[in-house]
Amino acid sequence: GLIRGESVTDTGAPISVPVGRETLGRIINVIGEPIDERGPINSKLRKPIHADPPSFAEQSTSAEVLETGIKVVDLLAPYARGGKIGLFGGAGVGKTVFIQELINNIAKAHGGFSVFTGVGERTREGNDLYREMKETGVINLEGESKVALVFGQMNEPPGARARVALTGLTIAEYFRDEEGQDVLLFIDNIFRFTQAGSEVSALLGR
Repeated sequence: GLIRGESVTDTGAPISVPVGRETLGRIINVIGEPIDERGPINSKLRKPIHADPPSFAEQSTSAEVLETGIKVVDLLAPYARGGKIGLFGGAGVGKTVFIQELINNIAKAHGGFSVFTGVGERTREGNDLYREMKETGVINLEGESKVALVFGQMNEPPGARARVALTGLTIAEYFRDEEGQDVLLFIDNIFRFTQAGSEVSALLGR
């Protein structure tokens, strides 16, 4: 983070991150730098993480069900395409397994991609998730992966943790808008996201 009296440089541009298929299977941070020790992300495109929201006229009013391929979900708690839904559960009950199943099914049934955004994740949690995704084939180091991972971990400043969700959203919106793909955006977890916002407000004296 920054300290009082430190020298800073105005880049003349907002924070921008790489987007596109080159981000699939990679782990990046809030400013788009790879943190998986696999070299640079050779993406030709970068997008700013701050953008205007779509107007009401651009938003669809039709209600469509997104078929997840998980029968109990599609029957009892169907997901709305373009909607938001919360997944709640205690430790060890299978939330990560459920997420991986969703990522696999969306990729196979709809040809879509997923973006997993870890907000305030512990380093161990991120490592475990990455390893499990490699074991299940969601991340394929030799072929085409189905998910991009974006992490603003617990040890990072609150400003980074408060903005990392925007980085994940920017990558997901590119797949939706430019490639016409179905995209699942996971944010884990919302509590730590709001907590980071509170920390930023406290530091600003609000």
